[in-house]
Amino acid sequence: MTGAADRRTLSAASCASLAPVSVSSRTTAALRRRANWVQLAQFGAVGVTGYVINLLVFTALLGWGAHIAAAISFVVAAASNYWWNRHWTFAHQQGNFGAQGARFLVVSLLAFAVNQLWLVLFIDVLDWRKVLSQAIAIVLVTPLNFLGNKLWSFRK
Repeated sequence: MTGAADRRTLSAASCASLAPVSVSSRTTAALRRRANWVQLAQFGAVGVTGYVINLLVFTALLGWGAHIAAAISFVVAAASNYWWNRHWTFAHQQGNFGAQGARFLVVSLLAFAVNQLWLVLFIDVLDWRKVLSQAIAIVLVTPLNFLGNKLWSFRK
């Protein structure tokens, strides 16, 4: 009887180690790692640069319409952000240039689509000022952009 009980205990212990880790415990562990905070600060610095580039290009091209200006400013800022994130923020996660670039593009396009939805609300529905609307929309999509790039685009 002791042998059977030991096998059941061993089996239960083995299964417990295979159980999925909860999202909250993974999140807590990630928040405790200093490297993640440094990486977030680097991503933020790159983002501020991209933010300035985006707003300067957006403002310069407003004569073409807010949505066209947003599309062009997005491409210019995204190209800059990709280079800096690949070579600085996520440098230790260097992978295949093309694969990372393609994933970065997908995340950026998703963030751009959400940005456009915010612009429709702010400019077209609420009649807010265009540059202010773009500035707020960029801030609102930043968390989505960071998580997508950290967890997918530049994963090891």
